Parts: sequence; C-alpha cells; structure tokens
Amino acid sequence: MTDTRGPQPQYEGYATGPLPGEREPAPGPSGPYHPPQAYQTPGGGTQGGQQRPGQGGDTLGGVQATRKPRTGARTTPRTRKARLRVAKADPWSVMKVSFLLSIALGICTVVAAAILWMVMDAMGVFSTVGGTISEATGSNESNGFDLQSFLSLPRVLIFTSVIAVIDVVLATALATLGAFIYNLSAGFVGGVELTLAEDE
Repeated sequence: MTDTRGPQPQYEGYATGPLPGEREPAPGPSGPYHPPQAYQTPGGGTQGGQQRPGQGGDTLGGVQATRKPRTGARTTPRTRKARLRVAKADPWSVMKVSFLLSIALGICTVVAAAILWMVMDAMGVFSTVGGTISEATGSNESNGFDLQSFLSLPRVLIFTSVIAVIDVVLATALATLGAFIYNLSAGFVGGVELTLAEDE
C-alpha cells in the first residue's frame, strides 16, 4: 500500500530545538509554585493556607468576624469511679494509729468526767442524794455512809484515769490483733472492696 496523503510537515519542536532536559531555565525571579485554580479567589482572600475572609482578624463589612461557640451541645461532667481492694493492713501502722486514738479517747473521758462531776455538784445532786443515803444507813452511834466524801473530785479523777489507761492498752492490743486477723482472712477472700468516686 502507498501513502496517498502526500508529504507531511515535520514537527520542529523536537527536531530542531533542544530536548526538555537540555533547555535553559527561563529568566526571571524564581518564586514558590502555585498550581492553577479552577475558580478565582475572592477579593479579600489569599492562597497558600493563609487567612480567608471571616477567619482570624479579617473584617466583613467593617465589623470584625469572630467565631461563636456552639450553645446547643452541653458537656456534662462525668464522675470517674475506681474500684479498689484493701488487700493488706500493716499491723505496725494500725497499732500506732490505734494507740494515738485511744490516748485521745482517754483524755476526753477524764475531761468529760470532771465536767460532769462539777455540773452535778453545782446542781446539788451529791448533797441531796448523800443526805438521803446517810439517813437511811445511819444509826444512833454512826452518821451513816458519806457519799460526798466517797465521790470527791480527786477520787473520781483517779478512778477515771485508771479506766482510761486500761482502755488505751486494750484498744491498742485489740486493733493490732484485728489487723493480723484481717490479713489472714484477706488471703482467703481477697479483702474488702471499696468504690471511690471523684469529687465533682
């Protein structure tokens, strides 16, 4: 077959000119490359991720545009809870704490007894009850039982102090023994579980 179209003009771009890799760069200041855009940028906007109208400090119609937070969605604080387990109680720390608490309780007992005695003495309870008891137990030879001398303030304070000391010893020993028993029982059942919640 023969070509009937006749002679075709040759493309002179690559035939006579240099190849694309051999071309010299175009003269002029070099700058960042901006790809072509399908739509024109509005008058107040810029390219390259810069600020646009309505964002940041731009103004629209002479009034500065600011973003307002959403008012429809409300965020309610959630209370966090943690479930913990008391696996072991240190007997030494339990003994120290129980010792201090029992001493404070003993001091409160002595002070409360002294205040109660003074209040009852001011109301005349000892004199009235003591007179009744002395008349009931008295005879011609003796005046009977003297309640006021038996329940005097020094005797009451000494008796209360002895009770407070016994309470300190017993409370400390029982608390320490309770810590040992708790550790033994916690080894079998796992201990006491506590649920702690964060304060709102």
